[in-house]
Amino acid sequence: MRSYSIAALLLAMLLLVSTQTIAQDILSPDELLQLKSSRTVQMHPDGSKLIYTVYTPRTPNEAPGGSHLQYMLADLETNQSTPLFDDDTKAYSPQWSHDGKHLAFRKRAEGAYQIFVIPDGQNEAVKITNESNGVNSFQWNPDGKGFAYLSTTPASEKEKELKKRGYDFIYYEENIKNDNLFLIKMDDNFKQTARTQITKEVNVWDFNFDHTGRQLAYSATGLKLIDQKYMFRKIHIFNLETGKIKRVLNNIGKLGNYTFSPDGLHLTYTGALNINDHAVSQVYNVTIDNGETVNLTPQNYKGHISWSTWKNNKEIVYLAHEGVYPKLYTIAIKNNKRQLILDAKTDGIIFSTPVFSADFKTFAFSGSTSKDMSNIYKWSEKGELTKITDVNPALSQNKLGDQEVINFEARDGLNIEGLLMKPVGYKTGEKYPLIVYVHGGPESHHSNGWLTGYSTPGQVMAGKGYLVAYFNYRASTGYGVDFAMEGFEDPAGKEFDDLADGIDYLVKNYGADKNRVGMAGGSYGGYASAWFATYYTDYIKAAAVFVGITNIISKKGTTDIAYEELYVHSGKPLEEQWDMNLKRSPVYHAHKSKTATLIYGGAADPRIHPSQSMELYRRMKMNEHPAVRLVQYPGEGHGNRKQVGRIDVLYRQINWMDWYVKDLKPLDGPMPPLDVSDQYGLDWNY
Repeated sequence: MRSYSIAALLLAMLLLVSTQTIAQDILSPDELLQLKSSRTVQMHPDGSKLIYTVYTPRTPNEAPGGSHLQYMLADLETNQSTPLFDDDTKAYSPQWSHDGKHLAFRKRAEGAYQIFVIPDGQNEAVKITNESNGVNSFQWNPDGKGFAYLSTTPASEKEKELKKRGYDFIYYEENIKNDNLFLIKMDDNFKQTARTQITKEVNVWDFNFDHTGRQLAYSATGLKLIDQKYMFRKIHIFNLETGKIKRVLNNIGKLGNYTFSPDGLHLTYTGALNINDHAVSQVYNVTIDNGETVNLTPQNYKGHISWSTWKNNKEIVYLAHEGVYPKLYTIAIKNNKRQLILDAKTDGIIFSTPVFSADFKTFAFSGSTSKDMSNIYKWSEKGELTKITDVNPALSQNKLGDQEVINFEARDGLNIEGLLMKPVGYKTGEKYPLIVYVHGGPESHHSNGWLTGYSTPGQVMAGKGYLVAYFNYRASTGYGVDFAMEGFEDPAGKEFDDLADGIDYLVKNYGADKNRVGMAGGSYGGYASAWFATYYTDYIKAAAVFVGITNIISKKGTTDIAYEELYVHSGKPLEEQWDMNLKRSPVYHAHKSKTATLIYGGAADPRIHPSQSMELYRRMKMNEHPAVRLVQYPGEGHGNRKQVGRIDVLYRQINWMDWYVKDLKPLDGPMPPLDVSDQYGLDWNY
């Protein structure tokens, strides 16, 4: 008996040490909030150097704001990086000239951002522009002797005086100041010699020179409204030699990027298949002289193409997403022959849109893996991608949950793909609480890379013993237009049934405890969470509804993307869908809820108006729901930009899920503490 007791004691001590080791090494919320991210900016034309950015989150004790931004310069021969600017230079948007000799950037001067240039061989920057409203974005003319840029129409003297006297009324969607396109020329000493305003009566969103500086393509709409940007941009081709618009393309629906062929005879762009296509999905080639447009996308393609450019005058390179992996292809414009040149499934890196050298032989990407949030990679069109940064070295010391691709059959037989993050120390046959993170859009999808963020803290939850699921439910991108159209005119229909079927699949096959399930998501993912908190309430114990849709009818009248919603989601005007829209709204089912529901979001959200959160909260409260809470973040829009709101969302969601899902606290008992500020990491001064 005594030997048994000693053995049992030793086993208990061993298990305790093991548990403590895991607890010490798992990714904590505080560590998640410190993780940096990186993005490529531009490669030097000769392929020797790369400009990239590192974003460092603010600490809890700093003034509220977004992440700190630093531009870095990587030597691609040695893979060593140094800051591009000194600490005193508050510069943005760095850009090399086409010959690689000069560096331009934007910097605030006398209250507005202007273009500056550091000439070859010099250290001092030369101020180029003097726009009263500043420069929003710019691009070198390929001849190196000028720029194109956007600047917002300034207020008139009368408007300034009216504002000064308090008559600054809001004229909703009227009296909007458009962004105008300008061209300037410089002499050899970088002094401005000419300035021409190209546009006046339209808003220009973006633009791109051809390789010779003789043509300039730009996309424009009548007004600077996000709805028009999403749905109605048209590509204009401006001839710099004649000063006239050469052609306006008949691109339809959502528009991606566009670039000229090296000889300037063609233009490739990515865009929607038609006005009802909810995402950029196709790659096109336009012959500029006659406007002939050819869709180069394979017929019935089971993927989405998001970006394209020219490898040479005969071949286009495009970035596609097929399921949970991005891929890079070339395609010949003469015979549509395509070739896969980079596959994330093979290389193991979920890579972004590339930047590349002038000879198209050196590439760079920002990328992630399931256990590495963000780093910069280079590639020479041969072999594997080479990692050249390590922006989060401490992350390699954390114990992270294993991630795998899963597939299941929905109730109507359609195959649905997703990703499953397993708890740290996962053992087959044991039961685990489950949390489902639902992506927004729904024109989006999860890739098999890093999936953890402040509002979807997957690896933190895996460290706390949760199974974490990410389903690419129907209407997601990455599976072709037909799959994406499954959600058209059918909100919260088959698309959210897929989520229910996915939960059933994980309960049956991976040890998910059907009595301990939570769901969280933002925007359309918030809509899903609200739907499961009401209509599908028997499936989940707790929901976290972040900037989510709760009433489709009122959402249509308060969103800033009403036409986008009509054309790519509803398909019909509200007057023809009153009954369906009502019954597909979580508020309609709020009285049924048996789910603890946390509702939160920005108090200045133009996309999903804050009243959407209020409506669900009020309907639940009026039906005497015992566990509903609404938290709103002042000044935040569609997602939290400032670190203070991100910190609160992270800790508040974790507390909510642990309380009701992991610990199964009763719905009619006390709610989690309202004040979670002791978890923020603040230095208290009182």
